[in-house]
Amino acid sequence: MQIHAQMIKNSLLNEAEAVVELMENYFSIKEGEEYARLVFWNSDAALKNLSAWSALIQRCHLFESLPLYAQQIRMGVMPDKTSNICVLRACARTLALREGVQIHAQVFKSGLASDMALQTTCIHFYGNCRDIDSAYHLFDEMCERSCVTWNAMMSAYCLCLRAKKALELFNRMLREGVKPTERTALPVLSACAQLGELDKGTAAHGFICKAIVDYHEDLFIGTGMVDMYSKCGSLSNASKVFEEMTQRNVLAWTVMTAGLAMHGKGQEALRMLESMQEQCIMPNAVTFTCLLAACCHAGLVQEGLHLFELMQIRFGLKPQVQHYSCVVDLLGRTGMVDEAYDVIRNMPIEPDAVVWRTLLSACKMHNCVELAAEAAGKLLQTDQASPAAIDTCEDFVALSNVYASAERWDDVLMVRKEMKNLGIHNKPGFSSVHAHRLD
Repeated sequence: MQIHAQMIKNSLLNEAEAVVELMENYFSIKEGEEYARLVFWNSDAALKNLSAWSALIQRCHLFESLPLYAQQIRMGVMPDKTSNICVLRACARTLALREGVQIHAQVFKSGLASDMALQTTCIHFYGNCRDIDSAYHLFDEMCERSCVTWNAMMSAYCLCLRAKKALELFNRMLREGVKPTERTALPVLSACAQLGELDKGTAAHGFICKAIVDYHEDLFIGTGMVDMYSKCGSLSNASKVFEEMTQRNVLAWTVMTAGLAMHGKGQEALRMLESMQEQCIMPNAVTFTCLLAACCHAGLVQEGLHLFELMQIRFGLKPQVQHYSCVVDLLGRTGMVDEAYDVIRNMPIEPDAVVWRTLLSACKMHNCVELAAEAAGKLLQTDQASPAAIDTCEDFVALSNVYASAERWDDVLMVRKEMKNLGIHNKPGFSSVHAHRLD
């Protein structure tokens, strides 16, 4: 601030380089961001300087970057590579597809379309926004690709649930002689986890052992392996990898807890919470979702209700809709359907479709027809409020099945007519078989 005062006294705020340097120094201090902004907006030299705009956009809040970017263009200062990358990342995080496409067009206008870092960021943006065709089209047209580019495209496939394509791309990457890095392991493990095929996951583990010597020390790779083995059905391998990890954060503990929950190991999952506290790891809201799910699968009603109280009283976590959904599921599975409905009625937040669907499933299981009809009515109201959900048929079919089990055929016919009026068709079932060739 003393230097800033001297610059004002000596009229140095008219020199763009000095202003940018002052902004950089303010941004490097925790309390200095407000002063950096004041310097920028009160300096004509900064408002016309590309480096000053880039410094501001790089360090602004997520939702500020787009308005700043637009204002920069309006003032006749064309954004550089750094600004474009920052704003595209912001669009990726906020899923702003329309705005990101406009920025991509601006990149073409600026003559920066062939820049590898910008192209890679565009692939990341399109992948995050689930526009996988645009992401691959851009990837395929690139003349030169770095390992980061390959990683971004594989991650995009994983986000769009195209795991097989991600692994095909990984094999193509190796054939073209591109050396994988530690970050390459993450989309590969994610793809194996999505496929649920243990042989592919084991092969990926073997490759990582050869390619990355100290993979046990990498928190993200270790967590990815635990997740992969859990989803591929090998809880023993997941536990082994977890124990071998040299460092574990709350995410790693949560993923291991989720694996135990997935395999019905309720008591073991609860012991994870005790171990976390011994290691001074504070559980978060996701951890408690996994713990409550573990109690649901293992039928641990009292333990689950105690956890629900514990997360509020001891850990100061405010229950979210997913926690209430777990409690409803916990009570509903054991036949305490009325108690589950009471939980929904006393929720301090609006129940979503998942909560009502969980109650409907419990009603179907325990043949509570009247309550099922009420739950279905609420569920269908929630569905119809969402344009994306109106095409689904599962909720109508569930209600129809409840009526059919009670032999209320007029009500079944009414539900089917309503489906026909809304243009909703029952989805045919299918089976998936994984076959190994014997030749």
